[in-house]
Amino acid sequence: MQWYQIFQDGPEYEARKQKTAFTPTNLSLKDVHAAVPKHLFQRNTAKSMYYVLRHVTLTYAFYVLGTRIDGFIWTLGKTHAMSYVATVLLRSALWATYWFWQSIAFAGLWCLGEQTGHNALSPYPLFNAVVGIILHTFILVPYYSWRVTHRAHHKSTNNLERDETYIPPTRKDLKLPDGKVAVKMDYKEIIEETPAYTLFKLVMRQLLGYQLYILHNRKGNPKYPPWTSHYKPSSQIFKPEHRQSIIVSDVCIATMLVVLCIWTLKTGGLFVWKHYWVPIVTFTYLQHSDPTIPYYRRDQWTFARGALATVDRPFFGWIGRFFLHNIAHDHVAHHFFSMIPFYNQPKVTEAIKPVLRDHYNYDSTGIFFALWRSFRQCTFIEDDGDVVFFKNQQGEAVREVLGSAGVARAH
Repeated sequence: MQWYQIFQDGPEYEARKQKTAFTPTNLSLKDVHAAVPKHLFQRNTAKSMYYVLRHVTLTYAFYVLGTRIDGFIWTLGKTHAMSYVATVLLRSALWATYWFWQSIAFAGLWCLGEQTGHNALSPYPLFNAVVGIILHTFILVPYYSWRVTHRAHHKSTNNLERDETYIPPTRKDLKLPDGKVAVKMDYKEIIEETPAYTLFKLVMRQLLGYQLYILHNRKGNPKYPPWTSHYKPSSQIFKPEHRQSIIVSDVCIATMLVVLCIWTLKTGGLFVWKHYWVPIVTFTYLQHSDPTIPYYRRDQWTFARGALATVDRPFFGWIGRFFLHNIAHDHVAHHFFSMIPFYNQPKVTEAIKPVLRDHYNYDSTGIFFALWRSFRQCTFIEDDGDVVFFKNQQGEAVREVLGSAGVARAH
């Protein structure tokens, strides 16, 4: 990919967009399952532990290097009599580099914890639970409560009645006029935003969106009452048998917050801010939010259709492979086979692509441009219709269902 191509749509996205008429698949799960060699389903505890220890070691190494940045700059400035401007520029560059790599490392901890939530690292549930609690608690994710809703998301991906993670706003939610009478001016006056404000919202969602979802179900399924929280054992998102494990998650998060407070008191708030809080990032928005990907209502949804309502993306190339453990590269395969360990998922992707054919979604668009595109284009969906696509700030969709949404019945 040439440098300028990171600011334009990938050819796969363009090809999908050209197929404006969409027909939901009646793909057989049996056929998909049969395409995957049996040995890829095997989970190797020792191999998984190696990947966990390698990742934790690198995360700690980044931290150690980060603690030496200011001292290195001071020594360099004294030795070479650097100017104030040069010192500031070099310090800024080094801190930005550290924040990038440490944020990637923290995201990788999330990915490994997500694997344990599916029992994908080991056939032993206790191993998965212990590793998952440690990894997720460190980055302030309540392990058990998030595992419950994340598993529900996998069972109901892009099902507008039952999905847990993200439900798009509808025309009614945004108080837009009826689509039959609305004109571009109506959309412009109500929902069109300046690029600067869109960028601000995008950054805020990426930095805070995940924690706000955990805290009070922001952007989650609206069927739950306001302030439904992953921290509340009695929340309607949980069943009674989940409550003890939710309390365990809460105790772990409270313990981590105490540790952070003690660390702050000993080292200072600025130190903890630079080494812990800044690197925490989220990135799951792009795996499902795309103008060419459908959402389903009622009996139009099937597990296969939901799994195919995902997109594989070469997130930062080898960095995504190495540090994010294939979560973006092989997200479609992960939704079909969430209990297969991440190190086998590339082979699973190659095995199922011939079966999925044109229904397999891949997008090589540069990650930042794709994020900007989705944030601008994925504005709302219609309140009616069994199969719907995102519409943009002008009320336009890039794809539509072939014929009536009720024609292609799920089997």
